Amino acid sequence: MKTVTTALAIAFAAVALVACSDDGGSEGAPKIADMDAERKRVAAEIKKRKTEKPQKVAKKEDKKSEKSGTVDTALGPVEIDYVYDARNRRDPFRSAFWSQPVRATPRGPLEHYELGQLAITAIVWDSDRPRALISDPTGSAYVVKEGSKIGKNDGLVIHIGDNLVLVKETYIDFAGEQSTKDVEMRIRTSQGG
Repeated sequence: MKTVTTALAIAFAAVALVACSDDGGSEGAPKIADMDAERKRVAAEIKKRKTEKPQKVAKKEDKKSEKSGTVDTALGPVEIDYVYDARNRRDPFRSAFWSQPVRATPRGPLEHYELGQLAITAIVWDSDRPRALISDPTGSAYVVKEGSKIGKNDGLVIHIGDNLVLVKETYIDFAGEQSTKDVEMRIRTSQGG
């Protein structure tokens, strides 16, 4: 049984070797020598194109030749008809109708967080200039007064009461229209949920 299996394996290997050789195969299929000759011909043609100076035919061709060129890749040179220049152009993936206005002043430390992320720690309200102590998520605390900027949505502190801070936020929708919303921030009396 072992000798029969070995004989069959040798026979299959011989058939495969004959099928893969240069001389075997179908009549119309190209041989390895034909492929090598074609590669040499194409390489000689590319070398010839690189050494030749291009001839100018017409003005329309001149404009095209200014923007066209060749790029060498692993598979050979590839002709490029157009190159996109993104300088002084808007980002094509952003909406043309909505762009955020550029801020003239940098954001303060409390303007990097949403109002829900901030907590009121203490309030001094029985004075002519009321103040509130606000903590951010990192644990840093800041003193705010009426007119201070707070929150990501251009919030402005408009009133400080005995247990709350009233903030007016300005929202800009995708159409560019502004709307305002008054948000009350209250002192948390307990830390539990």
